Amino acid sequence: MTAAQRLDHVGLNVADIDAMERWYCDAFAFTAQHRFHLAELDLRIVMLVDGSGQRFELLQRSDGAPGLRGATPAEAAATWGYGHVCFVVDDLDATHQRLLALGARSVVDPRPSPEDGVRMAFVHDPEGNLVELITPPPAAH
Repeated sequence: MTAAQRLDHVGLNVADIDAMERWYCDAFAFTAQHRFHLAELDLRIVMLVDGSGQRFELLQRSDGAPGLRGATPAEAAATWGYGHVCFVVDDLDATHQRLLALGARSVVDPRPSPEDGVRMAFVHDPEGNLVELITPPPAAH
């Protein structure tokens, strides 16, 4: 069995793909790499990419419906499935404030993480999805 070399992307199902594309591009400097529409499923997809090649996929179906999502990190950890997405940021406090100005809602203000030498914060994006922000882990410095 061959181990995965790296994670290619994470997909997030959203209600308003245009608004969420604008928000994630503004929030994390992504740009649209590809756009697809699968007519047979009425599924719109936009693949976002950042300057380092990391990809983040947004998906929208017209007949989509809200699913389970944790309101807090602890609640998300008690719900099976994907609970949040996490982005490494250089300036945690400034990024947290910038995301709030872009329409995010704070869930956990910036503070030390359980991981030594790392700080963290959590916000809800404009649709209520849980987003974690962390400073680079010490090994990455």
